[in-house]
Amino acid sequence: MTSTLPRVQPGSFLTLHYRLGGPAGDIINTFEGKPSTLSLGTGELSPAVEACLMGLEEGAHATFELPAGAAFGQRNPDMQQWLARKVLRDMGDPHETYAVGDVVQFPTPDGQGQFAGVVLQLRGDEAVLFDFNHPLAGQPVTFEVQLIGVL
Repeated sequence: MTSTLPRVQPGSFLTLHYRLGGPAGDIINTFEGKPSTLSLGTGELSPAVEACLMGLEEGAHATFELPAGAAFGQRNPDMQQWLARKVLRDMGDPHETYAVGDVVQFPTPDGQGQFAGVVLQLRGDEAVLFDFNHPLAGQPVTFEVQLIGVL
């Protein structure tokens, strides 16, 4: 007897719990809280992570090991950039302080979204070096998923 449970296809709308982790631990883990909802093909997950979901049945619980760089590409040195403190003050809180390891949210150029940068280095009161690479870029990734609903 064939299963009649819905399977993940391109464009599917999913309700799921998922965990993305690397050698240093989890970056995202929704298993402890509310499940996520997302549509495939909209850029919410990387193409390599979406590919793992294809064909899974509603209710499936699976774990995938992706090799270094497969999930979020290789680290790109050009994604590390110095920003002058004046630019940072103009973009946000003029009294903001930064420390190495801080994750700072920036608006996208169109103002419709956000992206994050991690503080790598401080140059006095003049500039801050940010890394805009995905935290799991260039690393092996564990992707665990529990599919709650597939539409």
